[in-house]
Amino acid sequence: MPSLRTFLAGDLGGTKTLLALYSWDEKQLKQQHRRRYLSNQWTSLEPMLSDFIAHLPGEMEQPNNGCIAVAGPVRHGEARITNLPWSLKEKDLCAATGLKHLELINDFGVLIYGLPFLNDSQQVELQLSQQHLSGKGPIAVLGAGTGLGMARGLPTKDGMVALPSEGGHREFAPRSECEWQLCEWLKADLQLERLSLERVVSGTGLGHVARWRLQHSDADGHPLRDLADAWRHGADDHSDHLDLPALASQAASEGDSILQEALQLWLAAYGSAAGDLALQELCIGGLWVGGGTAAKQLQGLRSSTFLEAFRNKGRFRPFLEQLPVMAVIDPEVGLFSAACRAHMLAEQGGTLT
Repeated sequence: MPSLRTFLAGDLGGTKTLLALYSWDEKQLKQQHRRRYLSNQWTSLEPMLSDFIAHLPGEMEQPNNGCIAVAGPVRHGEARITNLPWSLKEKDLCAATGLKHLELINDFGVLIYGLPFLNDSQQVELQLSQQHLSGKGPIAVLGAGTGLGMARGLPTKDGMVALPSEGGHREFAPRSECEWQLCEWLKADLQLERLSLERVVSGTGLGHVARWRLQHSDADGHPLRDLADAWRHGADDHSDHLDLPALASQAASEGDSILQEALQLWLAAYGSAAGDLALQELCIGGLWVGGGTAAKQLQGLRSSTFLEAFRNKGRFRPFLEQLPVMAVIDPEVGLFSAACRAHMLAEQGGTLT
């Protein structure tokens, strides 16, 4: 029989999908069973979910509620998956799996439901909070990956409510002569009329910043210069030898002065964007830095370069200095957050908000 004490959670991406069963022990969620699927080996999510539920260990109760985080926009219970030819509907997924309630949610927005429940193994503090500002209040998260994700959450009597955002597409605002030169160069190079924030503040953006720095005359003969040009024209090639952001970051860590400059510029732009989001949302409940680069750039996120740019907001500097700021280091935080949302739905009787 389906159970109100177990929850289905999923994190669906273009390459892989993680599905898991969680249980609630009155104190915390515990993962009971997990499987990893290659997304492109399935025709849609329905047969994958059916396979997962059909092969649960015999002693496990079948879930009644679930939440699936998906890489794509979700509207009115329907989703189209980025990088997969899939169209999903919540009602069809429930019919295929026997679940009573299942919610599809964007894979970045879902983090809002998990962030307040992360433990010390899932996050690290970047800035200690001050006693009078910490606690309940709006929260926000941004994360540099392929693009720049943003989301915010508001506490209500029924729990946190996630509010989607496309803030990563707002205008990039240069703060220095170097950033102005980068902005103008990128607009010309990418043939753009305007430059969005995520063109700079993202994992891809780090590659663009490195390319800009490597085209200066003092970088003639640099070992990554030709690779940077190849990366510019091979955006669909994700092989290690063309991973310019990773190679640039590695070179900077090994003392390459040119790429250290590029990384410092990128970190400062990231910190400034984080400070802008914190002011916009007045997120006294906390600001989290997530995305695929958070764990990889943890030292940089802890640096004065990032934190000073975060705090440098004129008259609101004292406010930002007192906010709790954390970095998410759990690579499966999306799955955990989907489980938190599924548990929340069960407590609400499956009511979708």
